Amino acid sequence: MLTAAQLRGTPQRRRSPYSDKQYYQEYILQRIEGYKNSICRDELLRLGDEAAAELQTAAEGQFLLTEVLMLESVDRLIMKRLSLRPYNRWRRQFLKLREAQRTPTHWGLEPTSPLARLLPRIEPRDITLAIGSAAEPAAYLLAAYDAVVTFLAGDLGCVERVESRMATEALGSMFEGYVAQAGPSLPDFVDIPGPLDLVVLDPGALTDLSVACRMEFIADLQRLSRPNSVHVILPSCPSLAPDSLLSFYDGWTVEEGGRRRRRTPGVRGPDGLVLSNPPCPGDTTVRRSTAS
Repeated sequence: MLTAAQLRGTPQRRRSPYSDKQYYQEYILQRIEGYKNSICRDELLRLGDEAAAELQTAAEGQFLLTEVLMLESVDRLIMKRLSLRPYNRWRRQFLKLREAQRTPTHWGLEPTSPLARLLPRIEPRDITLAIGSAAEPAAYLLAAYDAVVTFLAGDLGCVERVESRMATEALGSMFEGYVAQAGPSLPDFVDIPGPLDLVVLDPGALTDLSVACRMEFIADLQRLSRPNSVHVILPSCPSLAPDSLLSFYDGWTVEEGGRRRRRTPGVRGPDGLVLSNPPCPGDTTVRRSTAS
């Protein structure tokens, strides 16, 4: 993720964006895997028999039938069954869809929301974490910008809804959802694939925690965040304002660029908080606090 200073200069991105061909290959793979998961084992075995017969006929037995060849042949049969669109036709529709998906209003977010202001700084494969049911739109928007998204909520229905929509909108290739409550630290079964570039936190996920437990939880998120990372605190919980968590971010910088001019000077509006981690290197290898 780019810093605000890097964005003001000539951005030197760490990672190249995805090509349309890569998106197309992901689209094909997701549809194939989705089809395999939707059919029974007997039907999958029948597909394997059909693929083996085709391979034997085509090559007249002049090769060794390997597992790799079988898998490729089964995938080709599924592509025929699903009548998947060729690349050129898929590309025309995909570009329009992805343009819409990268618009905050597509997900019900205001263009002036904290996350919307950070979008020019998002890079492909940034490691992001969205916590709480109110962070659901943020998860979709980050996925549309090719970030690696982990979503955490305490409500099973919410997580299932996010998983389903990610798949429907073809955004699920780098997404993982977990049903878990916030606590002194992230649960051990939540797999974060690397140091965090961006955290989006719904304070509503912390309302049942004591002040000390909230402090420990946010400290754990900070330990998992890389230098120059950003935490966004959403204005989503009337009983727990973003400013109430500011004291837990000692040494972090509050980014003020998005505050609306019409508000009274010195009074923070309801747009939430954007906090940036100091650039000095820290120990981002610590996975969990050892408090018991």
